[in-house]
Amino acid sequence: MARPGGFEAAEQQQEVLSRQQERHYRLLAELQALVKALPSACQQRLSYTTLSELALALLDGTVFEIVQGLLEIQHLTEKNLYSQRRQLHSEHRGLKQELFHRHKEAQQCCRPHNLPLLRAAQQREMEAMEQQIREEQRMMDEKIVLELDQKVIDQQSTLEKAGVSGFYITTNPQ
Repeated sequence: MARPGGFEAAEQQQEVLSRQQERHYRLLAELQALVKALPSACQQRLSYTTLSELALALLDGTVFEIVQGLLEIQHLTEKNLYSQRRQLHSEHRGLKQELFHRHKEAQQCCRPHNLPLLRAAQQREMEAMEQQIREEQRMMDEKIVLELDQKVIDQQSTLEKAGVSGFYITTNPQ
């Protein structure tokens, strides 16, 4: 006996919904297991409702794709910033070596009775350069932190716009 076409479609739709429901419960259980590994202060901040909404957001795979894209952007940013920091460090090392060689040449050409004055002047010059290097390094590190903070804000904004529960723009580390 043949079934009406609408009945089969309804059965298929019910089956799809049932699979989605099972997947939702599985994702929710996995999220709950992850939360159990967190410190209790963090656990309290993640309610059952929030976890359930997160599990629902994960159902269609879009959030995974968004997070993968954000992760790739973050990795590229981190590599770029690391490269910039390494470049600055290399430049500083070159400046130090250049100064060291200039000092050595000056000492070789210096008359013995002027050597203590020359060394004192060179020591002041070296200390000034070290201070300048420390300041440039501090500024670079601040720039890196600000850029990483901006990436976090971009990530929060993207996930908020995607409707992922619990995500919103904040600079509060908590």
